[in-house]
Amino acid sequence: MDSRSHTPVTAALRLCLHALLLGLLALVAVRAVSEDAPRAGAVVALTVVMAGVYGVGAVAGARVTSLQQRAPLRPGTTAAAVWLTGLCTLWLALLALSPDALWVAFPLYFLQLHLLPTRWGVPAVVVTAAAAITSFVVHRQDIAPGAFIGPLLGAAVAVATVLGYDALFRESERRRELIVELVATRAELAEAERTAGTLAERERLAREIHDTLAQGLSSIQLLLRAAEHTLPEDAPAAAHVRAAREAAQANLAEARSFVRALTPPDLEHGSLAAALERLCARTTGPDLTVRFAVSGTPVELPTPYEVALLRTAQSALANTVRHARAGRAEITLSFMDTSVALDVVDDGRGFDPSDAPVAERGDGGFGLPAMRSRAATLGGTLSVESAPGQGTALALTLPVTVPGHEGVRAA
Repeated sequence: MDSRSHTPVTAALRLCLHALLLGLLALVAVRAVSEDAPRAGAVVALTVVMAGVYGVGAVAGARVTSLQQRAPLRPGTTAAAVWLTGLCTLWLALLALSPDALWVAFPLYFLQLHLLPTRWGVPAVVVTAAAAITSFVVHRQDIAPGAFIGPLLGAAVAVATVLGYDALFRESERRRELIVELVATRAELAEAERTAGTLAERERLAREIHDTLAQGLSSIQLLLRAAEHTLPEDAPAAAHVRAAREAAQANLAEARSFVRALTPPDLEHGSLAAALERLCARTTGPDLTVRFAVSGTPVELPTPYEVALLRTAQSALANTVRHARAGRAEITLSFMDTSVALDVVDDGRGFDPSDAPVAERGDGGFGLPAMRSRAATLGGTLSVESAPGQGTALALTLPVTVPGHEGVRAA
């Protein structure tokens, strides 16, 4: 039987069905013997055989195999159809011998609706009800309203009960799947938040080390080098100054290695342009196409610059995916004489930049305040142009000296 048979409610209903069918069979046998029916022996024998066949099917339907973890006799299988056919055949034979057998039709309705597909189960119930009505008319030799109402009412109740339960079960399964999906999504979001927090902390440490320790060690090294040049070669302090300069140089190299180790993973395996191109490829999907281009001659940028440009692109694309409902977006990285610029443009629904609650919201760390703060830290500017229904254009400009530039080319 299916998974529904393992719930407490369905297990109780199954036991009730077993008790009902076996009880009705016992009632048929007892009435045949007590009323001294002409074929009482045959009736008793058929009830025993039918009870035995039903018992075998009930045990097979409830047993779970060790290999497939499925019941050997379960709904929708050939074995279930063969077993049910044999059971109904025995019932028809019993119905021909005893009019009391028509009451066994009621549990048979539930078996037919449970084991057969709906397109076959409902016609089987109709045929069973017709057989019960025919048996009553043949045995009693009269036509009474109860002969028609009883079997038909039982069939209607059985059909309504089974179909209603199936509808409730499907709704329950949909809710269970939604709950499983929700739990999985919450776990993914928690993991994404942890990853985002880790990356943000790595960036902060890298920026702090670069802006404080590395710059301080670099200044110390320059001062010691200047002091070393002003001292005579045979001055007693020259060796100490040289040792201090070398120690500062070694520690500066260590600080720079820490900065490199703390940079975003996308920048560890290639240039900024390659990282942005991979970002566009990852973001492109069925509903959004993202293109990337480089303008000017790419040059090596300081690590904080690369981190700021990459994170701004990630934040802008995240907002595009989550809020813009855009079909197309473009990222352009431009190297100019005195600056480097990142432009992110989409054709989404846009927004009103003057509407502070919309434009300035954080939304999990991808908001405009974080972008502006990052740009201001490096002495750059962030501008946003947008209007409802007209898309959004975001531009980050950082001051930098680039030896030369040339035309636009694909990255």
